Amino acid sequence: MLGLLNKIFDPNKKDLKRLGKVADQVEALQPKMEAMSEQELQSMTAQFKERLANGETLDDIQAEAFAVVREAAKRVLGLHPFRVQILGAAALHEGNIAEMKTGEGKTLTSTLAVYLNALTGKGVHVVTVNEYLASRDAEEMGMLYNYLGLTVGLNLNSMSKEEKAEAYQCDITYSTNNELGFDYLRDNMVLYKEHKVQRPLHYAVIDEVDSILIDEARTPLIISGQAAKSADLYQLVNRFVITLKKEEDYTYDETTKGVTLTEAGIEKAEQAFNIENLFDLEHVTLNHTINQSLKAHVSMQADVDYVVQDGKVVIVDSFTGRLMEGRRYSDGLHQAIEAKEGLEIQNESMTLATITFQNYFRMYEKLSGMTGTAKTEEEEFRNIYNMNVVEIPTNREIAREDRPDLIYSTMEGKFKAAAEEIKERHEKGQPVLVGTVAIETSEIISAFLKKWKVPHNVLNAKNHEKEAEIILNAGQKGAVTIATNMAGRGTDIKLGEGVKELGGLAVIGTERHESRRIDNQLRGRSGRQGDPGVTQFYLSLEDDLMRRFGSEQMKNMMTKLGMDDSTPIQSKMVSRSVESAQKRVEGNNFDSRKRLLQYDDVLRQQREIIYAERNEVLELENVRPILEGMIERVVTQTVHSAFEGEENEYNAQGLLDYVHANLLPEGTLTKSDLEGKTAEELVEFILKQVELRYDEKEEELGEEQMREFEKVVLLRAIDTKWMDHIDAMDQLRSGIHLRAYGQTDPLREYQSEGFAMFEMMVHAIAQDASKYVMKAEIRNNLEREEVAKGQAVNPKEDGEGPKQKPVRRTSTVKRNDPCPCGSGKKYKNCHGKN
Repeated sequence: MLGLLNKIFDPNKKDLKRLGKVADQVEALQPKMEAMSEQELQSMTAQFKERLANGETLDDIQAEAFAVVREAAKRVLGLHPFRVQILGAAALHEGNIAEMKTGEGKTLTSTLAVYLNALTGKGVHVVTVNEYLASRDAEEMGMLYNYLGLTVGLNLNSMSKEEKAEAYQCDITYSTNNELGFDYLRDNMVLYKEHKVQRPLHYAVIDEVDSILIDEARTPLIISGQAAKSADLYQLVNRFVITLKKEEDYTYDETTKGVTLTEAGIEKAEQAFNIENLFDLEHVTLNHTINQSLKAHVSMQADVDYVVQDGKVVIVDSFTGRLMEGRRYSDGLHQAIEAKEGLEIQNESMTLATITFQNYFRMYEKLSGMTGTAKTEEEEFRNIYNMNVVEIPTNREIAREDRPDLIYSTMEGKFKAAAEEIKERHEKGQPVLVGTVAIETSEIISAFLKKWKVPHNVLNAKNHEKEAEIILNAGQKGAVTIATNMAGRGTDIKLGEGVKELGGLAVIGTERHESRRIDNQLRGRSGRQGDPGVTQFYLSLEDDLMRRFGSEQMKNMMTKLGMDDSTPIQSKMVSRSVESAQKRVEGNNFDSRKRLLQYDDVLRQQREIIYAERNEVLELENVRPILEGMIERVVTQTVHSAFEGEENEYNAQGLLDYVHANLLPEGTLTKSDLEGKTAEELVEFILKQVELRYDEKEEELGEEQMREFEKVVLLRAIDTKWMDHIDAMDQLRSGIHLRAYGQTDPLREYQSEGFAMFEMMVHAIAQDASKYVMKAEIRNNLEREEVAKGQAVNPKEDGEGPKQKPVRRTSTVKRNDPCPCGSGKKYKNCHGKN
């Protein structure tokens, strides 16, 4: 019944019908475009821009613009976009995701939507997963755009600021997602507006959109500076952790990959470190380090989660199997792994600026994307990015055969059977692509093939330099290629001569991934553009996914039936149960990413306010009004806090001391000047004196130097306090989940406390800026200076969101102020006791 309803009310059919009308208009214009001379076709770009300037919209010129690109592609590239590619481009222009199978020409599809949106002159970003693809596409498709009179830029990590700014000024800019995010963060740390490289974010087309917006959604981009921290503690804790025994001292939950100390383990820790209570506030760092060390030993596996290379721990991307050079696990986990492996422990860092891909890409006016697999994550795309997934039909019918999974009772039986099938297919000349989940799996299969003298290429994190070349040749007769997960994304496997007659490319999967999308990507390497092909997954009851979601019953059933390790189960029912397990994992992952986004949204709102204020400082010629507003707020708050009880009773001496210490030269005012006035009269009187002193200072310095001095003061106050605030928010985030034990919602607590901390930071910025602009002596060599030198890092987040170690700072909270912990007590009676 449900299937029937889906057929009747299939929203995808409705989408395709709507997009089909655009395709009809484009195809109808083909004869007109073919009749145009080179000059006439090229002059269309200027005509379109003029029409837009005269009030027409992009939708008004869409069909004609698509038809122009289609004809230009035929003349310049020798490629003529099919009808299905026009449908895909129309979906992209609407700000949606075009799901197009491998080999359907996604790169060419994007050119139609990119050209149309670039006509606005606001810039279009084409986003790829690596610099190789960005360079390749910029060069190949750049010929088409240049022919039509548009400029094309390429933004690479190795470029200077000037080169980057030039690339971003182009009509179309090719870049990786990482570089776009880091450039945004760096732009909001510059000291002069001329040093910014990006323009306002207008329209982006993301290639492999699921990889960037889903797989990497929990990966924060971080610009960090060094924070001094001793490596001794990690080594000390590491020596303790290796003495602990599973079940007796700690428990490990395979489903969540969580490691927890038992009562016996806690006692051992207290004895080992000679302390009374591991959970005392003073032992927070020790407790945390023990937990991270446990995680490093129990849930982080060498050659699966990371590899040791040249004396360093290098993370392996769990989705692509590639090495992630330069990335580090956050929150001390990387240091714990270094201690476990007996390596030199690197310093931890403090965060200077951070953003997630989720929040970066949601800043674009319009966002779209392409991939071969997005439908399984449609809910997430719709809820978080407001993009629908439109399944574009293939140009030719898919002729690939997807066989039901073969399930063995043990891993050994599974690998042997998979290797035997590879050998058989290789002997008849059929090319085979073997997909593995981990590096060690690819090495097990490789060992079998070496023993049987089957020549093959292994493409994993230890051998990714030749990736594109190996993948390109994977469809040649007799080729055997072992690849981790999504290796070679963006590179089509073309079949060699005589391979079609042998059945096309055979894809052998040695394990199901916890995401159906990644299994589908592996399948999609075969059967491109109507080619034949076959896919087969080999599973065992000992696989991670099967073990985590209950394979005991099946194992018992196989034993009862007397089935040995060489006999597999091949059943649609079993495949369906595997798929339902995958759906559960995907659901958990979606919830986790959504929760992370809710936490990150708190910082996003704060970041937007601070960056807007910072931009205002950079853009304005005269920021004195901003500083005067800050001074007024500081004086008003200080005066009102000086009053106690009755309106006219206040601490005049205390107020005088504050004004002389922070705003005016010593001796400017006397106690009698302040006595006998109401709060409002005092505020007005003090502000008048401050204004006189401000004018004097400006006269001494000269207007030009005073304007620059004001900017120096403001930027330093904003940057210093903001960086401290990011770090404080990290600390709050890392411990907030404990509030759940007190029957409160950690997210709501984080929102309210984060807001209170932000208010305190805004006041601290005003206090600092007011004090320095009024009291600081100015050097002759007045220059804006960076508060901290930062470097871009992109640590793979490991489950809880980005967290950094605390950096010591002096408290600005007075003894009688409310305690910032939110207890409601005065600071001196709460955290001020220590």
